[in-house]
Amino acid sequence: MRKFLLFLAGLIAAIIVIANLGPMVLLGASLWLTYLVFKQFMKATSTGAKVGWVILGLIILSVGISNAYAVIGIAAGIVLYLVYKHWNEEPKKPPFGNGETDPFTNFEHQWGDMNKF
Repeated sequence: MRKFLLFLAGLIAAIIVIANLGPMVLLGASLWLTYLVFKQFMKATSTGAKVGWVILGLIILSVGISNAYAVIGIAAGIVLYLVYKHWNEEPKKPPFGNGETDPFTNFEHQWGDMNKF
């Protein structure tokens, strides 16, 4: 059952990643271009150049903001990675099994036997 649920979560996450692949690329490109524009803005010496870089930066930033829902695709990619990471992981078993081999349970049985005398 665990593998089936992991497979189902991975399938849904993969579909979301594929559906948001374009917006994720545009978001990454707009963030990179915004960084480059900021660097050029800091290098500019004249006021006209700075105004031009600000206008270009705002245009590129608006493209990035319009693709902000690509964060859903990034989150789905993280879920896909976690499914891949936990696919072959064994479920944790209790250290003493069904409780009969638990040392504290055995102690209680022995204590009860000693008090009968």
